[in-house]
Formats: sequence, C-alpha cells, structure tokens
Amino acid sequence: MKLKILAVASLLLMSSPSAAETIVIKAAAMVDVEKGVLVANPVIIVTDGTIRSIDTGTAPLPEDSQIIDLGDRIVMPGLIDMHVHLMGKATDQGYRRLVISHERAAITGVMNARTTLMAGFTTVRNVGAPSFSDVALRDAIADGDVPGPRMFVAGPSIGITGGHCSDNNLLPEEFAIVGEGVADGPWAARTKVRRNIKYGVDLIKTCSTGGVLSKGTQVGAPQYTLEELTALTEEAHSHGRRVASHAHGAEGILNALKAGVDTIEHASFISDEGIAMAKRQGTYLSMDIYNTEYILGEGEKAGFLEESLAKERMTGATQRESFRRAHQAGVKMVMGTDAGVYPHGDNARQLSRMVRFGMTPAEALRAATSNAADALGHKGKFGALMAGASADIIAVEGNPLDDVTLLENVSFVMKEGVVYKSE
Repeated sequence: MKLKILAVASLLLMSSPSAAETIVIKAAAMVDVEKGVLVANPVIIVTDGTIRSIDTGTAPLPEDSQIIDLGDRIVMPGLIDMHVHLMGKATDQGYRRLVISHERAAITGVMNARTTLMAGFTTVRNVGAPSFSDVALRDAIADGDVPGPRMFVAGPSIGITGGHCSDNNLLPEEFAIVGEGVADGPWAARTKVRRNIKYGVDLIKTCSTGGVLSKGTQVGAPQYTLEELTALTEEAHSHGRRVASHAHGAEGILNALKAGVDTIEHASFISDEGIAMAKRQGTYLSMDIYNTEYILGEGEKAGFLEESLAKERMTGATQRESFRRAHQAGVKMVMGTDAGVYPHGDNARQLSRMVRFGMTPAEALRAATSNAADALGHKGKFGALMAGASADIIAVEGNPLDDVTLLENVSFVMKEGVVYKSE
C-alpha cells in the first residue's frame, strides 16, 4: 500500500484538499462528546471535507491517503459558540462605538473571525450586526475568501424604540438617530423580520428585556409585549428561521418562552416558572457566565459606561446562580459567550466557569458541540466526530474530560477538511 506520509509540522496551513483526496488523521484518543468518554487510537478518514469513517489504530489505511499523525494528542469536534459579535471589539465600548463605521466594523469582523477559528471554534452564531455585515462575512468565509468559522447570522437585531440591541441611545434627540432594527407593534416587527430574511439572515435576534450595555435600559424590564414577540416569532418560523431572544428579566423571559422562541440569551434572572417552562418546551438557554469577569475587571479601561458597570455588578452573580439552578433542573443548555464584549479568541475560557457552576466537563463539552448543533438545527452535520459529519476537528495536549481549560490552548484546527492551525 502506497501512502503519502506528511508530518504535521510541515502542513501547509489553509490548504484545501484536492477533489476526492483522502486524509487520515491519527491521534492518541478521541473525545466521544455524546457519551463523554475517550476512544483510544482513532483513525479518522476524511474525504472532500467530510468524515467518511472512524476506525481504530489497527484498521488498514486507504491507498494514496495523506496522513496527519497527531501523536499523543487528543482530538474532538470543533467547538461552537452560540453567542458572538464578530464585528465588535472588546476595547470599543460605550461612546467609542459612535466613531466606528459599518465598513470598519466589517473589517474588524474579518480579523475576529480568523482569531476565533484559530481558538478552535469552527462554528459560531453571530447574534446581531450592523448593516448585514455578518451576512457578507459569512459568505466571504464560505467562498474561501477569508478564514473563519462557519457562521449562522442574524443581521440587525429587532426591538423597540429606545430598547436594548435595536436602538442607539447614546446621542440626544436632535441627532435623530434611530437604530435600523427598531420596530414597534406586531406588524412592524413582522416587517423587520421579512426585511432581515430578504437580505440573507439565518436566524432572527430580538430583545425581550433591557440589557447591561445599553444606555437608559433596565436589565430586568420587559421590552416587547407578548403580542409583539409572538408576531415576530410566528413570522420567523413561517420562513424557517429560528429566533434567539436576549432576555435577562423573569417577565421578559416568560414572554419570550410563551411566544415560542428557540433560545433564551443570558437568562440572568430566570424564575422557577421560567426554568420549568424552558425545560417543558425544550428551549435552549445560552448563558454568558464568563464575560462578567472582563466587564468588571477591564470595563472602565475598555470604555464601558459607569451605568453599564453598575448593571453588571447587580447581574453577574445572579446569572451564575441561575445557571446552576437551570442546569440542576435539567434545562437544555448551549455555550454562548458574548465574545466581542470581551476579547475574541478567549471564548473557551467560559468552559471552566460552566464546570465551576455545576456542569461536568463532559456536559460543558456537549454544550459547546452537539447541543449547539442541535439548537442550530444541524445535529449530526457538525458538533460531533462521526461518519457523515463535517470534518471539523481540533486537538489538545491532554484530556479535556479531566480539564476543560486545556481547550484554551488548542494546537490543531481543521474545518471542513482544511487545516488552519498545526503546532
């Protein structure tokens, strides 16, 4: 059998396999994220960016295959972050955002996409971006023009006048600034959903409560009425789009759940009733329990408004306790970090906090892989190492089932059969 042996150190990064080329990946072990166990000596056979089969170290190898031997490293599926803002920069907060054009934000997104991919995140859900810049970035990545993770994008977030995520409250009335996602009333909300779909979004992002980082909103106060949220969600679902709802406060969370949204973002002050309803409906929670450390530690330097820092002080600890309560109750959960509020590339730091506040390492890994793929409606297509799935593969030194912090230093990244990082 003729084999082309290729040392990992000599791989050409970002080199696409030629048509029908077969790549064989060998490692000391593989994480089965669904079962939460290690599989020894896997041999992963990849053809045209898709995993064809996974065998053991004793299986015969295909002829004329390219072999990547990762030695004593452990492989697992590429990670998925369900709440990022790739156009955002952690050090551009508060009034600093006013001088950033949509074009500049898009260029920042190109940089952040590469950083995120190199950190081992092969898929992200971008929940809100100006002027459909995330649609353009998604397409540029898919076309191979720039490196980055697979993106599911929401375009401009939809919400009320003066509300979190939809409007811009930083300037006084005489400037007449209105956010592009503002929609008051059920039919206006439906119209904005239709507009976003017209311009290519994969999902709809709305805000059913105020937020930490918006000027003049109360974190726990509801924004859209149930009638408005229901209209927005029905419209999105009728077009085959899922809905992610930013919701900190208990009442706004209940409104979003009653409206039938697909994921609740943040869920900081979720009530027992909200937990029970989310569990009953199978709604995923995406709770960003790491970024409070960055906001409170680096926020003043990064330009966060004092109002925002004060709101974070009253929110962070409660959100972490809510995370613990929801997990103990058995609510479905995914990993969402709000990267962009803190530096891109540090996404994996949240995994250790998910473990600290109740999850096992295996549960945290599922939240960042197979659970996230399921919440996106693509379970089995990525987020797991199995035949037929996309060849999104990362590797680390050591066992992440024992220590999830190992994923903060990923040494090998493959997305769709293309190697982007190999150390």
